Amino acid sequence: MTNANASEISKKFIDMANKFGAHNYHPLNVVITRGAGEWVWDIDGKRYLDMLSAYSAVSQGHCHPKMIKTLMEQAQKITLASRAFHNDQLGPWLELVTSLCKKDKALPMNTGAEAVETAIKIARKWGYLTKKIKRHKAEIIVCDHNFHGRTTMIVSFSSEPQYKDDFGPFCGGFKSIPYGNEKALEKAITPNTVGFLFEPIQGEAGIIVPPKGYLEAVSHICKKHNILCIADEIQTGLGRTGKLFAHHYENCTPDIIILGKALGGAYYPISAVVGNDDVLGLFKPGDHGSTFGGNSLACALSQTALNIILEEKLSERAYEMGLKFRESLANLPSKVVKDVRGKGLLNAIEIQQNAGKGRFFSELLQERGILAKETHDFTVRFAPPLVIQESSIDYAINIICEVFSKTQAEWEKT
Repeated sequence: MTNANASEISKKFIDMANKFGAHNYHPLNVVITRGAGEWVWDIDGKRYLDMLSAYSAVSQGHCHPKMIKTLMEQAQKITLASRAFHNDQLGPWLELVTSLCKKDKALPMNTGAEAVETAIKIARKWGYLTKKIKRHKAEIIVCDHNFHGRTTMIVSFSSEPQYKDDFGPFCGGFKSIPYGNEKALEKAITPNTVGFLFEPIQGEAGIIVPPKGYLEAVSHICKKHNILCIADEIQTGLGRTGKLFAHHYENCTPDIIILGKALGGAYYPISAVVGNDDVLGLFKPGDHGSTFGGNSLACALSQTALNIILEEKLSERAYEMGLKFRESLANLPSKVVKDVRGKGLLNAIEIQQNAGKGRFFSELLQERGILAKETHDFTVRFAPPLVIQESSIDYAINIICEVFSKTQAEWEKT
């Protein structure tokens, strides 16, 4: 779909964004103006099923009534006082988050990338103060095709050329290994290794699910070699994969858990680094901080967001709806579809490279009332709000089966 295919009113807003905004995104040409549950509407009034949920940040659904209530109540009290003072929302939020993660302490930030950087900082500090590694020699092992954000430090260990081109010089202290290969992890460990940073399921790489036993194996290896096991659950956590945390699928016990996205209930950015006293307790006043991290509004909204996940049993719902989704797509034609994979409601269709591009199929879905987005050239991600109704899953399945029944070349002939 080109800009020319958009309505005049949509084109107006698209043109404004293109004229005044930096072109660091390539969105579909739809202008969303409101949402409810798993549905959104464009400015022309057309309804779409949201099968992306802001990259898994809208797990509780759009405009959840409990989120609106909390927003209105807290916004009329106080929103921000900074960490120069205590507030009455931070303590209860910290207690809830640490309880869910079964850890001693949490440190609030705003975005996922900030939380990842925070985890890297404390892992290094732990390495120097606890493991007694020589200063400035700490190494963190990461995985090929990882995605942990786009800050300068984080792209330093990315294997995606576009994230790095013309953005150097980069930060050292990282070693990348193949994902899903625990033997590669053990081989990469040196006396200077302080941690292993990984995604329980790789998201931007194309929803790559590791082999069974991998998560348990890396947890064991980290413990064996006295290095920190650092799980980035920003996209996979809080019910998305059918468990409260994706590492719960196996006997995996991370030392640090990184949270974000759905932690804010689609209303306010909030992220967290969660761990025990022996790690997070190493931070001293002035070591790290954030003007907005732990603010009253974010903490109030996050408590409601977490309680919605628990009270509405969204983890269990994601597990059941995800099974139905994948089973229903299992027989898509092999000339078009190479693989259907995922866990819970974090799924992807990988397209045969000679069958067409992910962007083309995403635009076909948009025309038929489904909003999803390609990740890389040949994969389309499907991650709807966890509140999605079974009838909406059926709606999605029917349209997806239609769209992926033909190759791009066959569609272009019709």
